[in-house]
Amino acid sequence: MTVQQVIDTILSAVPGDRLPDTVDTLKSGRPEMVVTGIATTFIATRAVLQQAKELAANLVITHEPTFYNHRDEREGLEGDPVYEAKRAFLAENGIAVWRCHDYWHRHQPDGILEGFARKLEWKDYQDAEAPYRFWLPPTTLRALAARVKEQTGATLLRVAGDPELPCRGVIAIPGACPWEWHHQALSQAGTDVLICGESAEWQACEYVRDAAAAGQRKGLIVLGHCNSEEAGMEYLAEWLRPRVPGIPVTFLPAGDPFWMP
Repeated sequence: MTVQQVIDTILSAVPGDRLPDTVDTLKSGRPEMVVTGIATTFIATRAVLQQAKELAANLVITHEPTFYNHRDEREGLEGDPVYEAKRAFLAENGIAVWRCHDYWHRHQPDGILEGFARKLEWKDYQDAEAPYRFWLPPTTLRALAARVKEQTGATLLRVAGDPELPCRGVIAIPGACPWEWHHQALSQAGTDVLICGESAEWQACEYVRDAAAAGQRKGLIVLGHCNSEEAGMEYLAEWLRPRVPGIPVTFLPAGDPFWMP
């Protein structure tokens, strides 16, 4: 199979017409390249690309940008030694990088959310009509945060709200989403906790603090962008394997980039 044939295999499983404006494009390589192996990842870091090379995986499917901005625009990066080293590595080793962001979220079910639910072992608790909502067995915010950290392998996470807050209704919004989404989730009846990837500190966090003062206790778990979406790209590898027979498909974790002193 060629790079384009692998891409078409994925796109053919996504409902609706092709998107007229999308970030899901080739960032390096050529559509006609013959694929020797595939690596899926949350983000194509230099370390991930090195692992792909060692596996002879000449097609890397990434969820997030390769060159540090949403559309992978190169303006302003030319001559930067970090950018140039990465670009040269891709060219010298014949590695194609294709971003699978918009379409994987459009997949039914949303591929990122599906991977998250599987990683947390929450499929049995997922609301059939509102898949971002989970009805968990009664627990506390402290216990829930510990469970999420353990299952995702996060180095650290940030939690706002009373540690002993009783929790059952949870909404998960992986990645980086606008405040309007977070507000809608937190203000819904039955929502005890919002789990998100990223949040500006003066938005959802302060809403949670003021909610407590108003007698409407809520919890917030900020998991980190990578930690919240990486499982979705692990799921992509599992989903893709039977659709590209004869081609090795490997998930390469980018890992939590942050550490605790």
